[in-house]
Amino acid sequence: MGKLAGKVAVVTGASKGIGAAIAHELAKEGASVIVNYSSSAQGAEAVVARIEAEGGKAKAVHADVSKPKEAGQLINEAVSAFGRLDILVNNAGVYEFLPLEHINETHFDRMFDLNVKGLLFATQAAAAAMDGQGGSVINIGSMASQAPVPGGSVYSATKAALDAVTRCLALELGPRKILVNAVLPGPVETEGTNAMEGWDQFKNQLLSRTPLGRVGEPRDIATVVSFLASADAGWITGEIIPVSGGLR
Repeated sequence: MGKLAGKVAVVTGASKGIGAAIAHELAKEGASVIVNYSSSAQGAEAVVARIEAEGGKAKAVHADVSKPKEAGQLINEAVSAFGRLDILVNNAGVYEFLPLEHINETHFDRMFDLNVKGLLFATQAAAAAMDGQGGSVINIGSMASQAPVPGGSVYSATKAALDAVTRCLALELGPRKILVNAVLPGPVETEGTNAMEGWDQFKNQLLSRTPLGRVGEPRDIATVVSFLASADAGWITGEIIPVSGGLR
């Protein structure tokens, strides 16, 4: 029996990368997991198949959490499928780096709609589902909120907003026994980062500032999330936790 046995979790943006690793880790510890996706049904089903092959429980659910109605439907689907909700991991996000002269309204709205609005409305629905029993909300931020880079003004702003929202909601939801924390990954090797133009150069710049001398792997983030979702972290809330190999 894992440390999350009997718990039900929703992981947004879980069809690949860090989200997929988090879904797998939570399931490995005994949670039943809703694997949310917006565009890659195939990726989400592959995550579910892996979890089920190892004896876990999971279900892929489509929802664009940047749309409040769909965020609410996602949480309802979790309760319908598994009877309750204990854990929400707000992992879905988008990143794009542009210099100031290329920033436009579409770029701005795309990132704030998912990275901030989506987080807020998914948490709103989750808190209602958790009410009376408590639970844990874990927001996946970025070291970009604390160690910004040129071209990242909008992305870094969304992640700084995530940090602020985390602290505010920890105060607001604490009396309802709902913990709210954020995990801030440093550079992590994923399908998304490998496809990003200029990733190798960007990665090398960050590595020069990283004491442990390597980029992260998705599981480096997933194991911290699993801890925060467990009873072992029952007196931790409102914390912004870098998981970055020492990057500052």
